[in-house]
Amino acid sequence: MAEDFSTAYWEQHWAKAYRDHADAVRERAPNPQLVAVAGDLTPGTALDAGCGHGADAVWLASHGWRVMAVDVSTVALRHAREHAESLGTDVAGRIDWLPADLGTWTPTEEQFDLVSTHYVHGVEPRALFRRLAAAVAPGGTLLIVGHDPSDPHTSHVCAPDVHVTAGQVATLLDPDRWDILVAEARARPATDHHGDRAPAIDAVLCARRHAAASNAEFP
Repeated sequence: MAEDFSTAYWEQHWAKAYRDHADAVRERAPNPQLVAVAGDLTPGTALDAGCGHGADAVWLASHGWRVMAVDVSTVALRHAREHAESLGTDVAGRIDWLPADLGTWTPTEEQFDLVSTHYVHGVEPRALFRRLAAAVAPGGTLLIVGHDPSDPHTSHVCAPDVHVTAGQVATLLDPDRWDILVAEARARPATDHHGDRAPAIDAVLCARRHAAASNAEFP
């Protein structure tokens, strides 16, 4: 049965997660797709859209990025901020935490050298991806990671519009203004609800905006 991914849902989700498994949540690793992409980039400004528990934002900040971390859940943001602060000002001082609904929030255009979003639920994905693409600075990188329709972990619990292929995302980008670096389904290690190891299947889109591209020409 699909969930209703409202603001109330996410507040309850993160409150329960931190109440029952706080240490495990804080110890979660950053998304491997982000590490693979950002590890080859020169640090600059980054937008982590839908930051959740903050592992990606913390990883970026610890590697020299200045990060805007956005999430609809104030519970998640509070705990993520506290975790970052526990790591010292070199990390915490590089992250700005912003409560916002990605379904309606629009980032400043051409502001970020890296825009990254992972597994966003409860918003119309194509409209969100267009807004996020517009926030990428000329020469910057867009990374979108979603649940591929073939992912066995989410196919039975998520609404159909949560699933997207990398090819579908790629069609939103004008090929005259973007280079598609990666557009494929990728497996990553995961554990199912029985505790058994079963790979998850991600839809991964990574694109670089042409240095001369301008949002005045964005479709």
